[in-house]
Amino acid sequence: MDAALRLRSAPGRWLLLATVLGSSMAMLDSTVVNVALPTIGDDLDADVGGLQWVVNGYTLALASLILLGGALGDRWGRRRVFVIGVLWFAAASLLCGVAPNIETLIAARVLQGVGGALLTPGSLALISASFDSEDRGAAIGAWSGLGGVATAIGPLLGGWLIEAVSWRAIFLLNIPLAAVVVWVCGRHVPESRDPDAPEHFDILGVALTAGGLAVLTYGLIESTTWLAVVGLVVLLLFVAQERRSPNPLVPLGLFSDRVFTGANLVTFVVYGALGAVFFFLVVQLQVVAGYTPLAAGAATLPVTILMLLFSPAAGRLGTRIGPRLPMTVGPFVAAAGLLLMLRIGPDASYLVDVAPGVVVFGIGLTILVSPLTTAVLAAAPDHLAGTASGVNNAVARTAQLLAVAALPPIVGIVGGALSDPELFDAGFDQAMIICTVMLALGGVVAWAMIRTVPSQHAIQVEHQPGCDVCGPRAYPRSAASRD
Repeated sequence: MDAALRLRSAPGRWLLLATVLGSSMAMLDSTVVNVALPTIGDDLDADVGGLQWVVNGYTLALASLILLGGALGDRWGRRRVFVIGVLWFAAASLLCGVAPNIETLIAARVLQGVGGALLTPGSLALISASFDSEDRGAAIGAWSGLGGVATAIGPLLGGWLIEAVSWRAIFLLNIPLAAVVVWVCGRHVPESRDPDAPEHFDILGVALTAGGLAVLTYGLIESTTWLAVVGLVVLLLFVAQERRSPNPLVPLGLFSDRVFTGANLVTFVVYGALGAVFFFLVVQLQVVAGYTPLAAGAATLPVTILMLLFSPAAGRLGTRIGPRLPMTVGPFVAAAGLLLMLRIGPDASYLVDVAPGVVVFGIGLTILVSPLTTAVLAAAPDHLAGTASGVNNAVARTAQLLAVAALPPIVGIVGGALSDPELFDAGFDQAMIICTVMLALGGVVAWAMIRTVPSQHAIQVEHQPGCDVCGPRAYPRSAASRD
């Protein structure tokens, strides 16, 4: 199909509506569920381990399958796979909303992650494939900006729904959104495929990465060393499979570039810390500081607002001076924000105890994220820019998965810790210190491995914040290099 839609045309606006609503479902669930964790724990009589799996079940499926989701869209049709993902996500959301126990909710969250892996890369791929080249950048910017607005209102909307209706409403809300997306796609969104997409997929690679991450995550949550070791061995087998596969999920040759390797190491430690911070912070505000779900959700709003307003400027600065300095400074500023969060305790004042740390943390992320994305894409050949971004997204999701699995047991937040504010408060402080060290390590790695001048493969990147508080943008395989 020729990419001929114009942004100002009715078909172009319909396509933008479908992709924004579809991707926003996944964004909302990534940010809202953390706010609901204490309420879910009380209602379903779940301990900390069960709540970790409510978060990690989704992230595990998403991290394991997001690269396959993009490849399926290229091969079988991007609209088709996107719609399947939306329907799958809606069905899983319904199961989440009616779950009678924590085990059912965890299983439904895993299914949600599968749907998210199908729809997330497909939303941007549809825009890239369908819009005229003159409007494509503006369309991607509009999609990312509107998605950022959804991310910003997510915790507020979720907190209100939890208080006014039930935690179940945050999942059931996806059903009418999905119905609109499917209707719009059926009537207004054109189909597209990649004629050069490989005929066969690396199914063994998918199985190894999903199995390895699942076993490793279970071992970390349950503090079972031998299981964690088994998970690591399976992941090493995944690396071996990628070396010999004719159509690898992860082309390991990308890591021969020092900047690409360095940027992904920074991504791993920084997004690991980021996932842990948002897991602990909204629970700390409710269990220890006594905030309502709505107030806890609103407390993190400055992070998203700062990124929405200033990420484009940070991206332009990174393009002008190179990514090395902002990728070094950003993590250290964010680390200072976490040290300020140590003030959050019983009866914490938002303006005095919460806001300073949240704002400084948000400033650090704003400085860091756009230059990080630029570094990843600049280090890859043009024809692999989309794959490079997808790999970076998978690295970020994996880091968040492992951090949320490992840190609670390390800091002593296990079992019934949600009913013991004093115990949770002590664990929160330890977790923030560990995350501070992780962020500082990210800054050191960036200074040591990122070149000031981007590589010869540098490409122009739309510096939009999107859902960067959840993970970097998952660009389709060929999105960055289309004309």
